[in-house]
Amino acid sequence: MQMRTDCDLVRELERIDGRGYPAYKDVRGGYDFGDFQLHIEHVQGDPFAAPSRMRAQVPADALGIPEGMWNARHRRTALEDVLLRRFARALASFSMRAGGSGKSGVLATASPGPEVLSRSACEVRDGAVTLRFEAGLPARGRTVDGRAAARMLLDFVPACIDRTLFADDGLLDQAWAAVELADDQRAAREKMEELGLVGFVANGSVLPRESGVSKRPMADVLPFESPEEQRVVLNLPHRGDVAGMGIKRGVTLIVGGGYHGKSTLLQALQDGVYDHVAGDGRELVLTDPSAVKLRAEDGRAVSGVDISLFIRELPGGRDTSCFSTVDASGSTSQAASTVEALEAGARTLLIDEDTSATNFMVRDALMEAVVAREFEPITPFAERVRDLWEQAGVSCVIVAGSSGAYFSVADCVLQLDRYRVVDITSHARAVCEHLDAPVTPRAAAFELPGAGHVLGTAFGGAPGSRARGAGRGAVGDGGRGGVGGGRGGRAMGPGGGFESGGPRGRGMAGERAKVRTSGCDSLQVGDGLADVRLVEQLVDPAQTRAIAQLLRVGLQRGVVAPGVPVARAARELGALLDREGFSVLAEHGDAPCDLARPRLHELAAVLNRWRRS
Repeated sequence: MQMRTDCDLVRELERIDGRGYPAYKDVRGGYDFGDFQLHIEHVQGDPFAAPSRMRAQVPADALGIPEGMWNARHRRTALEDVLLRRFARALASFSMRAGGSGKSGVLATASPGPEVLSRSACEVRDGAVTLRFEAGLPARGRTVDGRAAARMLLDFVPACIDRTLFADDGLLDQAWAAVELADDQRAAREKMEELGLVGFVANGSVLPRESGVSKRPMADVLPFESPEEQRVVLNLPHRGDVAGMGIKRGVTLIVGGGYHGKSTLLQALQDGVYDHVAGDGRELVLTDPSAVKLRAEDGRAVSGVDISLFIRELPGGRDTSCFSTVDASGSTSQAASTVEALEAGARTLLIDEDTSATNFMVRDALMEAVVAREFEPITPFAERVRDLWEQAGVSCVIVAGSSGAYFSVADCVLQLDRYRVVDITSHARAVCEHLDAPVTPRAAAFELPGAGHVLGTAFGGAPGSRARGAGRGAVGDGGRGGVGGGRGGRAMGPGGGFESGGPRGRGMAGERAKVRTSGCDSLQVGDGLADVRLVEQLVDPAQTRAIAQLLRVGLQRGVVAPGVPVARAARELGALLDREGFSVLAEHGDAPCDLARPRLHELAAVLNRWRRS
């Protein structure tokens, strides 16, 4: 069937002008505009409803984007990010100019933050570009305003595409600059791996943000400067030699007075798992991509997690080798999150004393003298952190400001002094030796939890059920990514699961499952929901929406099902997105424009927080 043209669209809009608003549904479909094709995927039913969804496809031969810009994944993502930011600005300049009632004239797409993420709003494939956006079809009251719609779709939208892809002679320069930055970021991460670094902060970086609710760099602040002891130089393909602070594998402690920048540095590191745009100030603040920020989460759901590494012999004989609750305490929630992060393949843990459960982190000598060890079921993290590194190869970066329990177990101690970093490792060791203050491990033998947990009764499985063949020496389902599948360390059992509840029954699978999200706070698929307010490395609501849609598709295809380890489910959902792109997440027609790719670790975090609504 031959595709309709832009002239056909004009005639169709003239035909329905003045009719009831539902007549707009007649314009659904594809139209050839010459340089691009416009596809009207989903038409809103009312001028006050969510705007209609559209996409523009521009063929490679109309663009001539050099292959070098998109022939590698990191380059393609950087190019897509540049094009999307240009497209968003162009749409904003024309939005609401068509006039009308309700959402008439709205033109919008995703609005990226400083992170460079793969997004559904712009996809480049073999030099062709797909741009997805929302358009509020104009109305007079609740009737079709065909003239205004023609102006919007045949004048404004082509002008936005022209501004994005054709009109600006500086596009190639802007795109090459972004691609070269992506090259440098990728090369820096590879060199970090070679040098055994979990983090790198380039000299001159700007770490503080404008405010607690802003991601913009703070003006007129002291640029970052590495202490000489941690100074490394990375030779990057485009920037040449770049000096900065390298954080080595092992246990790194960050200390200092209040308001001197400890948490700011850790925040920059936790966000450093993502690449950032030029001008953000943190574009060369890079962290091990597997790094997970841990914290206490009072009240979170925990399902079948082996937390016996940290907590044993609870009153009443409660089993901690398969611990479940719908209302975890601070210590049990942080213990569960730690084990879940390891199961998902984290090789670096980031912890801030301010957001941790005190009794999970430390237990001082005076408390132990008054309340004997045999009456305390918690083994503090301070007594496990060396074993995590020496026997499992898991590094930790810990911020502390009130307890000295970690000085004697740290490989490196960094002090923040008015946002200046000073290496005080030698001083800390000398003080510890003088005070004779070692941390004595509670147990002689260290062993990571091996039983693991799988998707359980939430999807009809038996409580505490295990995936076939799972056991010690396996990572999730035996694949790579867990502690045992990384560089050294002991193997772990299958990934976590949903024994405390999840979606089921009507609306559980397929197109009928309702999907709702609330920013980076929560998501719901069918009758299952997850509270993700404290999953701090979810940095964009578009990631939450993508996870919700991935879960819907995973339920439909059996990727998320009883007996499936969470680590495996997360990997398979990520692989599904790799193979089929964002179009696999479409509910009506094509995918929406407001999705962004999450990391495997945040996918697993959502699965681990799942419960029935």
